[in-house]
Amino acid sequence: RHTRLTDVTGVQTCALQSLNYRVLARKYRPSRFSDIVGQKHVVRTLLNALKAGRVAHAYLFCGARGVGKTSAARIFAKTLNCPNSVDFVPCCDCDVCNAVAEGDDIDVVEMDAASNRGIDDIRSLRENASFRPARSPYKIYIIDEVHMLTREAFNALLKTLEEPPDFVKFIFCTTEPERIPPTILSRCQRFDFHRLGLEDISEQLASIAKAEGYSITPDALTAVARYARGGLRDSISVLEQLFSFSDSQVTVEDVQLVLGAVSPERVRSVVYACARGDAATALSEMNSILDAGRDSIEVLDQLTEYLRDCLVAIETRGDQSLLTGWVSPSDMNHQDFKLLSSTSLLMMMGYLFWARQYLREDSSGR
Repeated sequence: RHTRLTDVTGVQTCALQSLNYRVLARKYRPSRFSDIVGQKHVVRTLLNALKAGRVAHAYLFCGARGVGKTSAARIFAKTLNCPNSVDFVPCCDCDVCNAVAEGDDIDVVEMDAASNRGIDDIRSLRENASFRPARSPYKIYIIDEVHMLTREAFNALLKTLEEPPDFVKFIFCTTEPERIPPTILSRCQRFDFHRLGLEDISEQLASIAKAEGYSITPDALTAVARYARGGLRDSISVLEQLFSFSDSQVTVEDVQLVLGAVSPERVRSVVYACARGDAATALSEMNSILDAGRDSIEVLDQLTEYLRDCLVAIETRGDQSLLTGWVSPSDMNHQDFKLLSSTSLLMMMGYLFWARQYLREDSSGR
C-alpha cells in the first residue's frame, strides 16, 4: 500500500510539472526590443518613432512565419502602455506587461483573422474601438494573419482605420501582404521582417541550449538553423524536440534522425554522381536514402537547397555571405564539383521542381 501511494504521488508530481511547463518558443519569446533577433531596421525605426512622438495609428508587419512579427507587436504595445517604462523600455513586470505578454490584456486586443474574418467581427471591433481604454493610454488592436479577412470585412474596417480615435492603434501581422487591398496598405506604415540568417539563428539556439543545460555541436546548430529556413520559432521547436530525444549533448546525427534529414555527404554523393553521368550510383544512393525512412519531399528540398548553394558558389566564387551552409569554399576544389556548371545545376533544379507535384500525388513515396 505504501508503494502504491508513492507511485500515485510521483504521477501527480509529473502531472503538475507538465501543467507548469512552458514550451521553449514561449519561454524565450522576446520581451523587449533589445531581445528581437535579426530585425534591427524594424526596432530602430519603431524606437525612433516613439522617441520623436511620431507614433502612427496603423502598422503592418509583414514577413515569413516565426521571424518575430507578433512578438514585435506585443512589445510595441507594452512600450506604449507600460506605466513603468524607462526610455521606452517596458518593465516586463507590471500587470499590464504580464497581461500583454499572455495575450489577455483588456486594452490590447489580439484577434486571429483566420477564425474572426467576417464583417460581423469587424463591426464588433469598430463599436468597441469607440470606447476609451480601461487603464492604459492606448487601446491597441493586434490582428494576426490579417490577409484572411474577407473583402467585406476590409471595407468595414476602412473608415475606422482612416480616422480612428486618438487613443486607438492598429498593428496588423501577415505572411501574405499581397492579399491585402491597396486601400488598407495605403493607410498603414509597412515593415518587412527579414528571414533570419544562419548565424543569427545558431547564436540564439546556442544561448537557449546553454540556459537549458544542454550542449549542442556546431554542426547540429547549423543543421537545425538550415532546416528552419529563416524562421526562429521553427528552429526553437526543433531544438526542444531534440532535447527530448538526446540525453545531454545534441549531435548532427540526432538532428538527422529526428528531422528525417539526409547527411550533406549523401546529398553531395547523389549530385556528384549525376554530374558524372553515373546513373547507377545516383539511383543506388537514392534507394538507400529512401529505404532509411527519409521523407521524399524533404529529400527533394535538401537536394534543391544544395544545388542552389552550388549555383551561388559558382557564380559568386564562393562568397560565404550568400551561402546557406551546404557548400564551403573548400568543396569547390573537389574534382567532381568542377564538373558542375550553372547550366547543369539549373537543369537539375528544374527537374526537381517538376517532380515535386508528382511526389505529392505518389502514395508509394518514391
